[in-house]
Amino acid sequence: MKKVDYKKDFKELYLPGETPVIITVPELSFIYIDGEGNPNKEGFQKDTELLYALSYGARMSYKWPDPPTDWYEYTVFPLEGVWDLIDKGISHIDKDNLKYRIMIRQPDFLDQSLFERIAAETSRKKKIDAARAGFGRFTEGLVCQMLHRGSYDDESKSFEIMEEFCRKSGYERMEKTHREIYLSDPRKTKKEDLKTVLRFRIV
Repeated sequence: MKKVDYKKDFKELYLPGETPVIITVPELSFIYIDGEGNPNKEGFQKDTELLYALSYGARMSYKWPDPPTDWYEYTVFPLEGVWDLIDKGISHIDKDNLKYRIMIRQPDFLDQSLFERIAAETSRKKKIDAARAGFGRFTEGLVCQMLHRGSYDDESKSFEIMEEFCRKSGYERMEKTHREIYLSDPRKTKKEDLKTVLRFRIV
């Protein structure tokens, strides 16, 4: 079986252009963590580190004495975040008012039982508590998305473009909650070169 690479096999979901498009996102499996607060602070960073540790645990599970029978080679998927506000009456500019579900998509062979094994192994090997992470399947359905290039703080400009595109196309944004898919490592990438997929549900 060939290696599954999201950049080649799932371009529609992860590599949109810099103009809005409307697509339907199917049900997908994720390891996720729910949290609140400023993403620039330590708590968010620790949540992200745990997600990657668990995801690479799944990727390397073929090395176990009794590996998953349906394991196949794949590229670990990028980090995603679903963002909302704690207090709807406060501006999104106040990052301490943010709540999030960060997640990483998982391969088809991962199920709840295997996730629990991976969480136990990761906790043992990495000496970290994996209890705050969960596993589940989620469906977004009909969405509008586009690639945002630049600082996270400038995303509102792209959202305005997306909302105008939806209005002209006969759709409307369902909610202020939105998803971001991070194609760049902010630790290694200049702000102006960051690439982020922006996505929100529509009706």
